[in-house]
Amino acid sequence: MNALKDSSPGAGPSLLRKAPEHLNSSGLRIEYVEGKGRGVYACREIPAQTLIEVSPVLLFSATEYEEHGCHTVLDHYTFKWRDGRMALALGLGSLFNHSQRPNVSYSFDMATESIRYTTTRKVMRDEELCIFYGHKLWFDPLDAADRADADVMEETDDGWGGLTNVDHGEMSGEALTCWMFDGFAEGELDAHVSEEQLPFIRLKLTPGDEEEEDLDAIRKEDAWVVDLPNPRAAAVMLRWLKQSGFDTPSMAHLKRIRKIDNRMSMALILTRDHPQPPVIPDNTELPPPYVVQVPKTAATTMTSLKLKSTLWPTIYAPRKKFEPEPWSRGKARWACEAMKEVVRIAQAAGEKGELPVAAYVPAPHDEETRVATLMFEPIGAHDTRRTTSHPLRHCVINLVRAVGELRASSTTSDAKSPPPQLTPIVDVPTPSSTSVPTSAPSPEQIAAALSPSRPKTPSTQSQSDARNGAHYLLTSLSLFMTHEPCVMCSMALLHSRVKEVFYLFPMEKTGGCGSITCVPRLDGVNHRYAVNKWKLEGERVQEWQKDSGLSIDDSCDA
Repeated sequence: MNALKDSSPGAGPSLLRKAPEHLNSSGLRIEYVEGKGRGVYACREIPAQTLIEVSPVLLFSATEYEEHGCHTVLDHYTFKWRDGRMALALGLGSLFNHSQRPNVSYSFDMATESIRYTTTRKVMRDEELCIFYGHKLWFDPLDAADRADADVMEETDDGWGGLTNVDHGEMSGEALTCWMFDGFAEGELDAHVSEEQLPFIRLKLTPGDEEEEDLDAIRKEDAWVVDLPNPRAAAVMLRWLKQSGFDTPSMAHLKRIRKIDNRMSMALILTRDHPQPPVIPDNTELPPPYVVQVPKTAATTMTSLKLKSTLWPTIYAPRKKFEPEPWSRGKARWACEAMKEVVRIAQAAGEKGELPVAAYVPAPHDEETRVATLMFEPIGAHDTRRTTSHPLRHCVINLVRAVGELRASSTTSDAKSPPPQLTPIVDVPTPSSTSVPTSAPSPEQIAAALSPSRPKTPSTQSQSDARNGAHYLLTSLSLFMTHEPCVMCSMALLHSRVKEVFYLFPMEKTGGCGSITCVPRLDGVNHRYAVNKWKLEGERVQEWQKDSGLSIDDSCDA
């Protein structure tokens, strides 16, 4: 024991220790340093990623702490627990000193009400073991380097408790877990988070300068068009379009009717969606459809609107440049918690012999979206290709099927929220409700289209809403994944109308959301979803991925 002598007045030659002996199998000791107080030191060399201490915590309610605890010496040792209570770490937990360059990380274990301390790098004998308290310190750091760093940290709140300034090369294991997922555990929930502070990077789906303000720059494609003799024929055909399945999302950027002088024409469907001429109802006595070129996208400026409308009347949808969706600290915390959960699901799957790949849809962050989508509880799924010996059992496919079954059941029952975890593995062929017809409608369909419309029954109405509205699969929902989805899964997400995708690990050889291609960025797709890549870089992250059991072959389709 290398404890220092007591230098206080009255201390004699009895060598009264300022620090007691401490029994710890990890090779730790307590020392007292003049001007700094007690601290934890290494008795021997300790390897990186060694669990050195598990400290139980003593929890105080907020009221107890405000009325009593904050008026005592406890005020310098307690901190806020996740549920708002104040916590006092027992054991060595309250003796680890602060450093801007910590060699120990810590994580909260909510289930056992304890804190786990792990070395982030190799610690030499007699070296002090320190943790990072955060940038809002209530004391002056002892050494000049720490004071300078503290001043810098005080000026810039990075939203991650200062951990973005810690060298990732000195972080591993639970330190990286804390940095990646726990950075927004504290602070005002409504506080705005800047783009640089977000834990993810948004991939750009379209070039910002693509305005198509020159006639040669306008992207075009072919569509089937039919001439109309009078407005009455237009009303009949509009009703027929809705019933025939030609009212597809790929036509949403175009107006259906074009008038030139006294002539009227109607756009029916894009030729890429329906290569053969659509069969017009016989009793309409309309001429055969023909092909014209139309713009591929909506107009984003008045200039492009004028040019595109010379081809065909186009919708004006101005895009706000450089104004991405704002995020609050509370929403960032919601995203971090969702990513922690998808990691947990993947790890549990890996322990069962499956590929450690998972997908997770949390309940939406805002109440309005939760009500609109009827998603009041989260739903997740993992890869099941190994146990089912089925090559298509990717986690995304499992999750979409689970949500589809949920949506189908909600039309015939009073269920208001899905079960927390569904991983369907049975094959039940389900025709796409938004598929484009590849042949002419049947005579019965035409007759129904031209007959007076009948009011829908409640069950028919609800099924229609589930197919096409806010309750269609992943519409307006956010999906979190451990790994970048493959091209097949990326296309499934596009068809499912997902709002946005977040993933941890890119798959450079197979990924369909930014690696070998970016599906929502492709020309001709009828839906675009946002793609967000978690901010992970460096060799330490790869080590963390391996240590967490989340590594898969880089040629594997996730």
